[in-house]
Amino acid sequence: MFFLLGGNEKKSRKAGKSLNSDLMAKAREIFLAGRFPVVTTHQVRGRRIVKVLGLVCCRGFDSEEAFFGMAGRAMSKGAQAIIGYNENVAFHPDGSKYFSCFGTAVMFEYNPEEQNVLPLMFQQKFRDEKLRLAESIA
Repeated sequence: MFFLLGGNEKKSRKAGKSLNSDLMAKAREIFLAGRFPVVTTHQVRGRRIVKVLGLVCCRGFDSEEAFFGMAGRAMSKGAQAIIGYNENVAFHPDGSKYFSCFGTAVMFEYNPEEQNVLPLMFQQKFRDEKLRLAESIA
């Protein structure tokens, strides 16, 4: 019977450790800037999907933790968007909620005129190369 009454232990574990808080903060910033679409449809209007990176999901006691954790995992794979987004909420008898967010991480066709839609790992690589090139010229 003790395990039925131990619901608060889960919340205390959550407070003690965060799921890659830097990655989640970066995902939050990029999503809120409108540079990382998350859609429920299976395509993004005006963009051609060239690579499917796979399913990404995240769970947590906080909806933002679950959503931005999922987005952060997709970005770390090199995704430029999430399609087919879905979420579930489970309600526990102790009053807590458990959120699950999932979708498919995808990459778009490359368009050299749109530098901000490169996957994050490539954006950083190109910035580093530009810096290196500028330092070698100077």
